[in-house]
Amino acid sequence: MAILVTEDTRLVVQGLTGREGQFHALRNRAYGTNIVAGVTPGKGGTDVEGIPVFDTVAGAVDATSANAAMTFVPPAFAADAILEASAAGVDLIVCITEGIPAHDEARVYNYLKHTGSVRLVGPNCPGVLSPGKANVGIMPPNIAIPGSVGVVSRSGTLTYQAVHELTTRGIGQSTCVGIGGDPVPGSSFVDILELFQADPETEAIAMIGEIGGDAEETAAAFIAEHVTKPVIGYIAGFTAPPGKKMGHAGAIISGSQGTAIAKKEALEAVGVRVATYPEEIGEFVQEAL
Repeated sequence: MAILVTEDTRLVVQGLTGREGQFHALRNRAYGTNIVAGVTPGKGGTDVEGIPVFDTVAGAVDATSANAAMTFVPPAFAADAILEASAAGVDLIVCITEGIPAHDEARVYNYLKHTGSVRLVGPNCPGVLSPGKANVGIMPPNIAIPGSVGVVSRSGTLTYQAVHELTTRGIGQSTCVGIGGDPVPGSSFVDILELFQADPETEAIAMIGEIGGDAEETAAAFIAEHVTKPVIGYIAGFTAPPGKKMGHAGAIISGSQGTAIAKKEALEAVGVRVATYPEEIGEFVQEAL
């Protein structure tokens, strides 16, 4: 079993006719993801290697019964694209776009939380990969193998390394989720931990955090109360100087808050074993299993 994306995912790609949208959509289709439509306003009626293109998400959903959307739309228009997908009735939106203004992110977040049941992953994220089932995003699927470890990460690149460390030890993954490092993510660690806890085929969880914000401390409190499966953590940024960013607007240290040490202590206090180096992630998960 997997979370968020499975063999039943029917994907519409917003921005399919653009360079990035087309490249990743076709790669995901080659992996086995069921991509049923694309959306580019003004290009309805065309197709991209057999994938029909519509002018609106609503039109695509009506014609193809799409239940998920992947968004490759420029930052200035991405917030409206997310809201359009939500209004069309999809269950999941994965927004890859980087550089969306924080004010737009906050507006979208508040709207989705108060008006509907659609789940947003991202923006500024690598997406969601359920090995052997579906890939919705930009993760390289060749580094993953099916299995029972859930992976959730704020960092795109470290998502790949964590998956690689598991795979090289023969440890498969149920689903790999990159939630993104922007200040207003659509889904948090807590949101994904809750799904992994409820998934009967996920036996352990690898959680990859980084300096800045309090997402890991909030996750630690949730783990203490609600997660019974073993969780292995890793925090990027132990050697970062005070005030250093990790490349994300959401990864800024303020005073003593948000440091790698503070996050490590919070997680270890609730029983999470925290790796010091990325190479230890696979080792610690293997021992936990």
